[in-house]
Amino acid sequence: MHDTTALLVELGSVILGLGIIGRFAGRIGLSPIPLYLLAGLAFGEGGLLPLGASEEFTAVGAEIGVILLLLLLGLEYSASELVTSLKTQYPSGAVDFVLNATPGAVAALLLGWGPVGAVALAGVTWISSSGVIAKVLTDLGRLGNRETPVILGVLVIEDLSMAVYLPLLTAMLAGVGLAGGSIALLIALGTVGFVLYLALRHGRLISRAVSSDNPEMLLLVVLGLTVLVAGVAQQLQVSAAVGAFLVGIALSGEVAEGARKLLTPLRDLFAAVFFVFFGLSTNPAEIPPVLLPAALLAIVTVLTKIATGWYAARRAGIGSRGRWRAGGTLVARGEFSIVIAGLAVATEPRIGPIATAYVLILVIVGPLTARWTQPVVAKIQAWRGRDGSGGKGSGEVPAARTASAEPAMPAEPAAPEKPAVPAVPAVQEEFASSAD
Repeated sequence: MHDTTALLVELGSVILGLGIIGRFAGRIGLSPIPLYLLAGLAFGEGGLLPLGASEEFTAVGAEIGVILLLLLLGLEYSASELVTSLKTQYPSGAVDFVLNATPGAVAALLLGWGPVGAVALAGVTWISSSGVIAKVLTDLGRLGNRETPVILGVLVIEDLSMAVYLPLLTAMLAGVGLAGGSIALLIALGTVGFVLYLALRHGRLISRAVSSDNPEMLLLVVLGLTVLVAGVAQQLQVSAAVGAFLVGIALSGEVAEGARKLLTPLRDLFAAVFFVFFGLSTNPAEIPPVLLPAALLAIVTVLTKIATGWYAARRAGIGSRGRWRAGGTLVARGEFSIVIAGLAVATEPRIGPIATAYVLILVIVGPLTARWTQPVVAKIQAWRGRDGSGGKGSGEVPAARTASAEPAMPAEPAAPEKPAVPAVPAVQEEFASSAD
């Protein structure tokens, strides 16, 4: 009874605190994610007031938060749009890998960690946080922006690349031979391919089977299916986040719209728990000794991620402002980076603190760069005597004009069911509130 009482008191305090933090962040026009992380850091291991009774519940809630974030992200797209996005975005994915994995690998070799440490730290610096970015896009009202499909295309390529990267890293860490590593890789690739096949060929049948006029039944079936698929995917060495995203892809039409409305409040709750748990699991005493190398690595990879987003948006024919917004949005690192570091820490213990410090820096900086990269660049260009938009506006184009010619003032958007992929020249007007 005493344990249950302590759990309820701690859990109630955490949720109430999150509500207060969220309202404060809204008042000052800031994403609440950095404040959630700092709150978790303050009340975690080695913090001001460690929370012990609710630790297990918070850990499970954090996993559900990541799953719901990726599920809601997947509901924004159809399977055909995903395939088209992958076909058009693979050059951007290659640039993303080269620009962002290289700094981590070089840093690990300079620190004397060897090949395994280099592969692990390369993954930490390469992969953006789908969970954080999904939350940021929602907070800033940018799901309807034309650059958003470009951002999500890069994230999808990264997440699907984890189906290749994680089995290989695990095999390297365990010292498994080529045969064992190849089997794990084939299982992972087969799982992803099978789910994509079902989504493409039988997505309507899946949506029809899940559909229900009763909101309660729809909520239970969609949530249960998502958690089940995520668990199976993780068991097969595929990320749970990728599994949840693919479930969202498989659902379409009225089912997707109904599930989105029902699950949005749950997503917001458990996503907040995820960010708090990330802070709770970090000991603040481990941060100062590695803060300088982590900060230097963060500065380099902020610039490389901005360059990645700018390049990907430019390939899609998006204007100057949209390019800078895409680059700034991709900066955040998070859940995958921590998973990679957790796998590698047994072989290279030094990777744990530096990866934690690095992710904490970028998970706080990421929402800020998403909001301020484009306005800051515009001000710099104006200060240099140039038009901040370069005569190209924000990248949203009317159907009768070319991809590079853009309206001076974006129109009020009609919220689309599914945003168009970069290859489709359809109009996707951005929300007026996020234009600058």
